[in-house]
Amino acid sequence: MKRIAVLVSGGGTNLQALIDAKDRGDIPGGEFAAVISSSPDAFALRRAEKAGIPTFVIDRKAFASNREMTVSLTELLKEQQIDLVVLAGFMYILTEELVQAYPNAIINVHPALIPSFCGAGCYGLHVHEKALAYGVKVSGATVHFVSEECDGGPIILQKAVAVEEGDTPETLQRRIMEQAEWHILPEAVSLFCQDRLTVEGRRVHILP
Repeated sequence: MKRIAVLVSGGGTNLQALIDAKDRGDIPGGEFAAVISSSPDAFALRRAEKAGIPTFVIDRKAFASNREMTVSLTELLKEQQIDLVVLAGFMYILTEELVQAYPNAIINVHPALIPSFCGAGCYGLHVHEKALAYGVKVSGATVHFVSEECDGGPIILQKAVAVEEGDTPETLQRRIMEQAEWHILPEAVSLFCQDRLTVEGRRVHILP
C-alpha cells in the first residue's frame, strides 16, 4: 500500500476529488497518509480532517525562502514514510531538494495543455486569462511528474476541454476542473499506486 501525501494551499477541490475517488474504490493500492498545507487557514485542511486524514502545516510565512520551506517539507515527508507526493493547488515553487528525494514520485496537476500556458507565472486564473487572450478554442488540464523545471516534467495524462463563446477566466477554470482535473488527477494517482507508470526520457508509458 503506497502512502500518499497531498500538498495544498487553498480550498482543496482537487483534494476532494481524490478523497471521493478513494471512497469509490478508484485508487487501489494507495492510502492518503497526510495532507500538508502551506497555510494554516486553508479550507483543504478541513476537508482532510473530515475524511480522517492526518494534517500538517508547513507555513510559507515561517521560512525565509522557498528552499528552506522545501527542506523542512522533505524532512516531514520522509518522517511520514511517504511514497507519492501529489501537488493539488500548492501555490509555491519547490526547490530541487524535494525532486531529488522523490524522483518520478511527485505528481502535479496543471490547468492547461502543457506545453501551452505553463511555467513561471502561470498559475490559478492567470493560466485561463492567457488562454482566452490568445484565443485558443481548446484548453484542458495536464497531470505530470514534477522535475526541477517548472511544469517541465514528463506528462502522465492530459484531457482537453472546449473553450466556449463568452467564457471568462472563472467559467473556464471551473469547467476545466470539473471536466478534466477532477478526473485525470485521481486516475494518475491510481496508475502510480498500481505500479502501472514507467518513465523513459520525456515519455510516460502506461502499463496494462
